[in-house]
Amino acid sequence: MAPAPQPKKTPVALVGLGGVGVAIMQQLLSPPLAAKFRLVMIANSKKYLYNSKPSSSDFSPSTFKEQLDSRGQAVDLPAMIGALATHPDGPAIFIDSTATDTIPALYPTILQMNIHVVTPNKKGFSGKLSLAQAINGASYPSPKQGSLVYGESTVGAGLPILSTLKDLLETGDEIIKIEGVFSGTLSYIFNEFSKVEGGDVKFSEVVKIAKEKGYTEPDPRDDLSGTDVARKLTILTRLCSTQTPSLPFSLLPEGYASVPTSSLVPEVLQGCKSKEEYVERLAEGDAEMDRLREEAFKEGKVVRYVGVIDAKSGKVEAKLEKYPFDHPFATALKGSDNIVSFHTKRYSPRPLIIQGAGAGADVTAMGVTSDCLKVHERLRLKAWGSIGF
Repeated sequence: MAPAPQPKKTPVALVGLGGVGVAIMQQLLSPPLAAKFRLVMIANSKKYLYNSKPSSSDFSPSTFKEQLDSRGQAVDLPAMIGALATHPDGPAIFIDSTATDTIPALYPTILQMNIHVVTPNKKGFSGKLSLAQAINGASYPSPKQGSLVYGESTVGAGLPILSTLKDLLETGDEIIKIEGVFSGTLSYIFNEFSKVEGGDVKFSEVVKIAKEKGYTEPDPRDDLSGTDVARKLTILTRLCSTQTPSLPFSLLPEGYASVPTSSLVPEVLQGCKSKEEYVERLAEGDAEMDRLREEAFKEGKVVRYVGVIDAKSGKVEAKLEKYPFDHPFATALKGSDNIVSFHTKRYSPRPLIIQGAGAGADVTAMGVTSDCLKVHERLRLKAWGSIGF
């Protein structure tokens, strides 16, 4: 009897080779994922390298820079997408591990070319409504399209936040409220600044320590503005709004820019012309933060920066909020953890809570590669004729 044919590996293109991109590459090239995927294209911001039938040693996390320098071609997105669309073992997966706006704008085109998209890049799903709708219209389960798009790691890195919300909605549960600490950076800052046992550490000192530990962006204002939380709220709102009448899909026409967002950059520092000036003058905003912490402590509460989606009122906002000392947001959080509570018709009065590392290259990469596995399994089922998409 002839041996059973080996399952075909799914071809993958990886665009974006920063910390998360390298971690994705490492996972794809290692067991057990190496048995399911073939990395056929890599690209950074300047060059790309394509090999339709690479051997296991053609791409490596330790040598890819030299490979791109010596053999890579100048980045040409139409040529890259075209090569992937005609790969002999396709359909292929396109991983966008960049933080740019350029590539998300191409998702509808990529999907229409029978290429699946997996990404940790929030910008395509949290920007203007028109792009989000175009992505949805170009992907399954749109009646006209069979390409898949997954972005689990856009919210909570490797935590199963989006997949949990999808499961709740698609099994007929009703969302009452989603509330969470969505920023690993702001989680760390407020876990250190506002504690159940009290404390007098200055907000400026905590921010500086977070920056030294690499928890913040090079310019801490990028984190303290609340924009990252607003983007994640936009993604969650758009996901649940299609089945939650009080959250119409058009609620956020400008994406995250439509979300009411409290900035932690004090008014006195909003005119800083550089990140260096801002960091140097951070202490000028300490008095207001001290007042907020003291006020909360007297009430038996801590201060946390949260994102809230309230289906009953139809409000979506990113803000500072106070929580009692015995609340999970006060007692359960450690380090830079994320925590999200789902208050639903089924999970009431006790919410469903998901907690864990919400940032970091390895866990974010795991969210991406687990999405790749979902695509791979659907492709296998399609090959066996079990599903029709």
